[in-house]
Parts: sequence; C-alpha cells; structure tokens
Amino acid sequence: MRIGELATSTGVSVRALRYYEEQALLIPARSGGGQRHYDEAAVDRVQLIQTLYAAGLSSRTILALLPCVDAKVNTPQSRALLNAERGRIDQQINQLIQARARLDAVIALSESPASGCNRRGAALV
Repeated sequence: MRIGELATSTGVSVRALRYYEEQALLIPARSGGGQRHYDEAAVDRVQLIQTLYAAGLSSRTILALLPCVDAKVNTPQSRALLNAERGRIDQQINQLIQARARLDAVIALSESPASGCNRRGAALV
C-alpha cells in the first residue's frame, strides 16, 4: 500500500509516517520511481508506535525496542528499558496527582465565602 493508504488505515498523518521513517521506526520498500510501499504488517507497526508514543516513550526508546518486538523475544535489556519507562510514567502520575490535589485545595479556598474572591459573571469554562 502507498503512504496515503497507510495513513488512512491507521489514522496517522502522512507527515507522521514520514517522521517515523526518518527515525528508522518504519522502513518502507521503494518503487523504481522512489515511491514508498508498505505491506499489511505496517498497519500493526504504526499502531504499536502510536501506543508507545502515547505512553510517553521517545522515538529513540521505541527504536531500541523494535528489534525485540520484531524477533518476538525479550531480553534483560528490553525488560530493563520497559521497567525504567514504567517508573518514569509512575513518577509523572504521582506528580499529576499532587498537582490535582493542590488545584483542588485552591478551588475549595476560592469557593469559600471567607476567601474574599468575588464571583463575577458566568462560570469559567
């Protein structure tokens, strides 16, 4: 399939697919005229890349993991990398929970009659 078809199949922009190619995350075959051609497995690869990006992994980290994915094996290095990324995500979650708690405290304070905050107009959206 061509790049536009892959973009449509995956819901990922052509620009993003070209970026994946630049980062060596996605390697298409080329026609004699230089056009990109992808096999059906590229759909799964793009979905995996999207999932890993959504989890906050960098393209460098994803690139390091792809050989293990392709070989369908895991190594001590790939497990260590995944565990490190999980730890990073846990840390971000904890920071967001703390930020939410501080925001809740500010909201509660601002809604208190003793806060001195005057409510004007419609509620903020």
